Amino acid sequence: MGIPLLQKVLVGSYILRQRISGRKRYPLVLMLEPLFRCNLACAGCGKIDYPDEILKQSMSVETALHAVDECGAPVVSIAGGEPLLHKQLPEIVKGIIAQRKFVYLCTNALLMEKRMDQYEPSTFFTWSVHLDGDKQMHDASVCLEGVYEKAVSAIKKAKERGFRVTVNCTLFNNAEAEKVANFFDMVQELGVDGITVSPGYAYERAPDQEHFLHRNTTKKLFRDILARGRGGRNWDFSQSSLFLDFLAGNQNYHCTPWGNPTRNIFGWQRPCYLLGEGYARTFRELMENTDWDAYGTGNYEKCANCMVHSGYEATAVNDAVAHPLKALGVSLRGVRTEGEMAPEIPLDKQRPAQYMFSRHVEARLKEIREGKQLDDLAKAS
Repeated sequence: MGIPLLQKVLVGSYILRQRISGRKRYPLVLMLEPLFRCNLACAGCGKIDYPDEILKQSMSVETALHAVDECGAPVVSIAGGEPLLHKQLPEIVKGIIAQRKFVYLCTNALLMEKRMDQYEPSTFFTWSVHLDGDKQMHDASVCLEGVYEKAVSAIKKAKERGFRVTVNCTLFNNAEAEKVANFFDMVQELGVDGITVSPGYAYERAPDQEHFLHRNTTKKLFRDILARGRGGRNWDFSQSSLFLDFLAGNQNYHCTPWGNPTRNIFGWQRPCYLLGEGYARTFRELMENTDWDAYGTGNYEKCANCMVHSGYEATAVNDAVAHPLKALGVSLRGVRTEGEMAPEIPLDKQRPAQYMFSRHVEARLKEIREGKQLDDLAKAS
């Protein structure tokens, strides 16, 4: 089972409360980025090109836990950067679990075995290990040999010690369906508790811009992969069946960017985990003062090819709650991998891309430098 029964019950009851209260926009997963620093330099990553002054910044325990309180989402995905580089991360995780929130700690696993003693097995805690395929595929993706073997070793040790472990896999246009299916088989044999899979998003600042998937290519790839596993039924996914159905081109979804809001060292990121086009000081400001209709496939050029879980999983989950029989049918029968696909969203009215990343970085650098100057004056006085 990819998602624990307790998590299904608590998240389901949370969604029902939101719907009964008439709340149209609410978060499901908080994407918490306590730092941007990483011990890898993956070619498809858009998080590693910040100036050193920003990469040295880390979110405090108080700020992290306040973000969890502010947001109220039942699930917290801790990402980065590499979160295990944060010295106070065990305290952050412990504080989140104390609130009965489900924590997915996303890691490249290079430090996982070394840090494992700082965490305790719990239904509320999951190691989410980044693996983009078999040894050849993954080491090429992260641009460093030997990372795959370290990740597999860490997964085995974590399972031996009673931890929940999932694998998160990002696919690009050089992925081969047969190899991916074989990788999923291998991961199942490792005894992981679930697989999260998603097409890569074309980060505008990623060094490698050649290998991101377009929407039509994504649908064909996922149909080819899932067909090799009885519509996906051979594998335990830590995702909704309707999201997988969407990836295979059978659902015509629009993204739900507020479903997975992001809090990082800049603030609450607008509009989503993938696009940094402004920051809000509070979660309420993010929700109330963001022009949500300005984003999404069909609305904005940067979103044209996006089918990533952080935008569409919440859409699929809400659809499953609204239409449980449809979701059950896909879960039991498997994802349809043949036949006509759902109509694509037209792009003729999308607004052109805006590039404002440098403005946010410059503003943050100014804050850091002014803060340092104040500290220096205080020390001198």
